[in-house]
Amino acid sequence: MEMREQWRSRWGFVLAAAGSAVGLGNLWGFSYKASQGGGAAFILLYLLIVLVVCLPVLVAEMVLGRSTGSSPLLAPVKAGGKLWQPMGWIFVIASCAILSFYAVLMGWTADTFFHSLFFGLPQSIEEAKAFKDSVSNGSSVFLGQLLSLGLTAAVVSAGIRGGIEKIAKWSMPLLFGLVIILAIWSSTLPDAWLGYKEFLLKWDSSKFFAPKTIRLAFGQAFFSLSLGIGIMVAYSSYLNKKNQLPKEALIISGMDTAVAILAGMVTFPIVANFSEVIKPVIEEDKGSFITTFFVALPTGLSSLGITGQIITVLLFSLTFIAALTSAISLLEVPVSSLIDGFGWNRNKAVIFSTLFIFVIGVPSALSGKFLGKMFAYSEVLLLIGGFFISILLGWFVTRNYDQDLAECNSQIGVRRYLKFMLRWVSPIAIGFGLFVSVYDLLKPAAT
Repeated sequence: MEMREQWRSRWGFVLAAAGSAVGLGNLWGFSYKASQGGGAAFILLYLLIVLVVCLPVLVAEMVLGRSTGSSPLLAPVKAGGKLWQPMGWIFVIASCAILSFYAVLMGWTADTFFHSLFFGLPQSIEEAKAFKDSVSNGSSVFLGQLLSLGLTAAVVSAGIRGGIEKIAKWSMPLLFGLVIILAIWSSTLPDAWLGYKEFLLKWDSSKFFAPKTIRLAFGQAFFSLSLGIGIMVAYSSYLNKKNQLPKEALIISGMDTAVAILAGMVTFPIVANFSEVIKPVIEEDKGSFITTFFVALPTGLSSLGITGQIITVLLFSLTFIAALTSAISLLEVPVSSLIDGFGWNRNKAVIFSTLFIFVIGVPSALSGKFLGKMFAYSEVLLLIGGFFISILLGWFVTRNYDQDLAECNSQIGVRRYLKFMLRWVSPIAIGFGLFVSVYDLLKPAAT
């Protein structure tokens, strides 16, 4: 078995963990769900879930990884015994399933980037349809999927310090710089305020309690923070005792939320300013999230000529960087599990995991509808994982939780608050979110 690495620095871990959190779910998922969930109602519910429910679970997942020093497959067993083995398999299965369709989306992102850079943007609905077909169909989809997985595998095979930490230290500052530049540019558009109102200030109290909004908010919170999937267990297993996990969890969730809000402040003004062009494209495909981001935005920006082309290239380069940092963390879950659980070396584990994920991702590459269903149901897996984490650390192995946080000098008041929330609030809230999510997903099939 390989010697377990450690992060070179505290900020290396924070940036890598934030890179895992900041991904496609922030850059297009958050804006799309906000539009579907009533704008401000969705955002308020999302923030409440992050602060009240997710933060204690995020710290718990970090504690599980650091206190056991084990991969997501073995950490639950090492902490709670063989009874918790299924939880480890949930982590591995969920991460592989998500990366299988995530790589397809990465391929679409890369294809859109190169198409925008070298061939320009679609100028009409007809060209938009052709653009969509070129991005989401044909051999280029498999090529993009394979290249995305190959790049992800190359980083993970280089290890924690030489691969994951190194790329996080340059990619995350670049990502933040690009999203800030784009948000500033979007604010100069004539109808930017209309976009902000639709995104941040539009309030519909009925939406706040709607099952769909609750499902979207819970799913977004867990998906964007990479919770319930074992990523933070894997990353935290490479930590030493100096890192104060509550502080770092707050930083990671803050960075993640900031990028999501900034991304909304990019996309909503664009939609508001080019609605005459964008809305027919969206309506043509019944509001598909794929069409909205990958086709409608480039079509709308085409009216700005070379400026629109530059903005589109920047937007999709930003999106690919964010997707890559998340894909790296997803791949690390099965890789670290194969290394710890079966004694494989890192290169062998990376090759096997990458090929397996490519194969199970073929249905998502062939069908956008299948991909959309995978995305929706994968969020249910995250909630299940988060629920079991809160039960394991909040009720069964509380000693691990108390001792780990005490050893890194976390304040006793913070520890007591997190433990109370983890025991009495998070599992109940997650259970409710899980019930509502399953109900909302199954409801159309029953009608």
